[in-house]
Amino acid sequence: MILSEINIYPIKSLRGISLQTAEIEDRGLRNDRRWMLVDENDCFVTQRELPKMTLIDVALGNDALTVSCEGFGSQRIALAPIDAVSRVVTIFDSTVDGEFYDDTVSEWFSDVLGTKLRLVRMPQSSRRSVSERYRIRESDIVSFADGYPFLLIGQASLDDLNERIAEKADEGVRVPLPMKRFRPNFVVKGSEPYDEDRWKEFRIGENTFYGAKPSARCVITTVDPATGVMAPKEPLKTIASYRGGILNGKRGAFFGQNLIAEAAEGTVSVGDQIEVVAYREPIVEMDRQ
Repeated sequence: MILSEINIYPIKSLRGISLQTAEIEDRGLRNDRRWMLVDENDCFVTQRELPKMTLIDVALGNDALTVSCEGFGSQRIALAPIDAVSRVVTIFDSTVDGEFYDDTVSEWFSDVLGTKLRLVRMPQSSRRSVSERYRIRESDIVSFADGYPFLLIGQASLDDLNERIAEKADEGVRVPLPMKRFRPNFVVKGSEPYDEDRWKEFRIGENTFYGAKPSARCVITTVDPATGVMAPKEPLKTIASYRGGILNGKRGAFFGQNLIAEAAEGTVSVGDQIEVVAYREPIVEMDRQ
C-alpha cells in the first residue's frame, strides 16, 4: 500500500490544494484549515450552508494566500492579518480564539458568497482539543477541521462506492465521483475497500498514526465541486444504505477514517509506503454486516 494523494484545505470548506510533500504539525498538516469564514455571530460557515464555497480556489505562497473565483477576480491575503483583532469564534461545540482580517479581505468573500462574512486565522496560541472520547492524549488538538487532525480514505473504498452508485442510473448522479468531494488529507492506493476502518496503528513512511474513529459524513458530500450545486440525496443516500450505523449512540453514514499522529513533526510524501502495525475490531455497529 502507498500514499497516493496528499491534500490540504487552507481555508475551511473552500477548494483544496494537492501536494507532493507535507509537514506534520500538532493540529494537522501544515496550513490545513488554519483559516475559516465566520458569520455575523462569529460562528463558522461551511458548504453545508453555502455550497458555492466549493467554487473558490485557494493558492498558497510563501507569505500569502491568494483566493479567486470566476467572475470575482482574486484577492491576496497575508498569512497573518496585520493589526489583527482577536476574539472568540465558535465551531461546533468548540470556542477558540481567532484573529480577524480587515474589511477589505472579508468584503471579497461577502461579495462572492452573497452574505456578510469575516475571515479568521487560528493563531499558534489557540488550543482546540480533540474529543476526549477519541483522543490518544489529553494534549491532542485540532485546527478548524470538523473534529480531527487528519482524514484518510482508501481509493478502493471510493471505487466500491462509485460502482454502487453507477447501478442507480435513475438517480441522475454523474459517476465516477471524484475523491475531492470527500475532502481527505490522505488517499491510500492498494488497500481493500474500507480496510482503513480497522487500522488501529499504522505508519506512513516513518510516521506513526492512530485511527481515531470512522468519519460520519454530512451533506457536504452531496455538493458537486464542479458546480457548487447540492444534490438532494447522493452519495449520502448510498453510503447510508450499506455504511449506515451507530457509534456511541449516534447514527451516521461512515466513509473514511479520522486520524491522530503520534508526533507533531515529520514529513509525508506521495509514494510513501503504508504499513499497518495493529488492527482493531469494528467500533461502529453497522446496520448491514
